[in-house]
Amino acid sequence: MDTHALSSVKAQASLQHLPVNLFASVMGTSGLALCWRIAHQHYGAPSWLGELISIIALAMFAVLAVAYLGKWALYPDAVKHEFNHPVSGNFFGTITISLLLLSAVLDPYSKDLSQGLWTLGVVTTLALGVVVVRRLLNGEAGPMASLPAWLIPGVASLDIAVAGANMPMEWAPEVNLFAVAIGTTLALLFLSFIVQRLIQHEPLALGMRPSLMILIAPFEVGFLGYINLMGEIDRFAALLFYFGLFMFIVLLPKVFCREVIRMPFVPAWWAISFPLAALCLAALKYAELRALLPLQVIAGSLLIFLSVAIAVLMVQTFRILISGKLLLG
Repeated sequence: MDTHALSSVKAQASLQHLPVNLFASVMGTSGLALCWRIAHQHYGAPSWLGELISIIALAMFAVLAVAYLGKWALYPDAVKHEFNHPVSGNFFGTITISLLLLSAVLDPYSKDLSQGLWTLGVVTTLALGVVVVRRLLNGEAGPMASLPAWLIPGVASLDIAVAGANMPMEWAPEVNLFAVAIGTTLALLFLSFIVQRLIQHEPLALGMRPSLMILIAPFEVGFLGYINLMGEIDRFAALLFYFGLFMFIVLLPKVFCREVIRMPFVPAWWAISFPLAALCLAALKYAELRALLPLQVIAGSLLIFLSVAIAVLMVQTFRILISGKLLLG
């Protein structure tokens, strides 16, 4: 792109077009930080790496939060339209999940701040879940609206238990039970509709193909929430982990096929980050328990894959931000 064209693109860029799905970057980066912390604790990885990624995740959230609040203040109708949209509205769950995951990221630094952020994440996650379910029960959502993005606000409740395992408040265990009950039921319900749509109707458009990776999230986030709730990795937890791993193997060539990769980069690619982080986190925890070489190889390979994927996503996002394309709408 020449200098004149680049200047023209930047002139058209507006905060009005900041996509809410960009908060998925905070989810994926937070998950990566937690993965490297486990890798340090149990496999001797450098401690500074997890802490550096934690700082990056916190900084990303701060920048995006200020920017999106600016969008809300300057363009309230744009935010309202985005929230009420049948697809993009689901991505508001990325904000609430980010709060929950960042509470776990902050835990080693400030217990009070961690607990406060988790509590805020609990309230906003449950409130969004109520809004989404009520919206669906209004009817008129045809089969083509059954998209993987449904799982974001629905299954977000499971992340309450993922991040809230060590919360000391007396009421926290009951909240975790409540959240797992909601997340598990909604995951089963939404998955049935989404899979039916994917099987019986035309394939997703190439631009929406990365969101298919969200389909592994209920199993791996469910695994993490379940073991935090039960305090152990039992056979049911193992079944959740292995089916999520199976779905990753199935979806990998569909998401990373040549046709999809060759398309211009869009923020929707961040949808792959947290499902991959949840899978990696689950694999690291499972390998820690079983201590079998194949499981350790799987966990290590997933950690490398996740790290490279998020690094590429960051570079690509920064590139379209500098060029002005990120805020073109």
